[in-house]
Amino acid sequence: MTIGVAIVGLGMAHKPHIQSLRELADRVRIVACQAPSASRRETFARLHPDLPVTGDLDAVLGDRSVEAVILLTPPLTHHDLVARCAAAGKHVLLEKPLDVTAERARQSVDAMQRAGRTFGVVLQHRFRTAARRLASTLHSGELGRLVSGSASIRWWRSPEYFAEPGRGMMARDGGGVLITQAIHTLDLFQSLAGPIARVTAMATTSPLRRIDTEDIVAAAVAFENGAIGTIDATTVSFPGFSERIELACENGTAVLEAESLAVFYRDGRVERFDGGESKSGGADPMAFSNQAHKALIEDFLDAIAAGREPVVSGREALKVHQLIEALLQSSASGRPVALG
Repeated sequence: MTIGVAIVGLGMAHKPHIQSLRELADRVRIVACQAPSASRRETFARLHPDLPVTGDLDAVLGDRSVEAVILLTPPLTHHDLVARCAAAGKHVLLEKPLDVTAERARQSVDAMQRAGRTFGVVLQHRFRTAARRLASTLHSGELGRLVSGSASIRWWRSPEYFAEPGRGMMARDGGGVLITQAIHTLDLFQSLAGPIARVTAMATTSPLRRIDTEDIVAAAVAFENGAIGTIDATTVSFPGFSERIELACENGTAVLEAESLAVFYRDGRVERFDGGESKSGGADPMAFSNQAHKALIEDFLDAIAAGREPVVSGREALKVHQLIEALLQSSASGRPVALG
């Protein structure tokens, strides 16, 4: 049995989703592709002439053959659109971020829970093969207890990227490098390293572009288990480098760079895994394989079928929003901020 899906939002983010859904044609059928912008609809229709395109969101939400909605719209629209989907009884897979504030995000999670519908969030880095392998290694206990952990996201975004109206502005994106770019790595970092208890951060906007959101962030972090570490996130590092997570543990150190993993054990063993190349840290933010998206969508479909939570549920995604909010609060106040 296949699930009827509607795509709402036809901007840049649709590409890996459409490719993944086509590859999952035995499990899902695309019933509608909706966007309010006529130019977006026309461009999309030229690229995908076989898919039904519409500007009528009410018709999409009223269509009983649409069982799930994949929301790919700008962050400030998420709160209202999730509420409308919940009221219409649709399952929702939401492109990150959940919302622009943790409180609005909580409201969306609660609305979907009240509706009894499945709610997933597109934080696909957890589904990269190398990340899954590292998660398994950590879960086995072979590396021992975390002692120090760091996350480094030193990316580049070009002038062309910021030329799109509103890009990098609070009024459109609701935040800068943390919620727009680094959120994927920060979500993965927390899922691997464990809960963060406290942060002390500095955030600023560089002179490289005319935006009103942060594009440089540095922070010290303290984990609940007593380990300490750092977060370094920026989009000013030309030409853009692979995001990196390093976990120094009692029995060795794991280094995850984009989709490649190296584990250095204190007994002399070295394990390496190359999961493929990602260039999304550079000028083209879509320069990556769709395979992690596909795996995340498969998990979402499995969750609907089994009546369980997806791996990255709405409630699970709240954790990274709380971290991002704490980092920005610490920078604004000049003081440490506790999470939880």
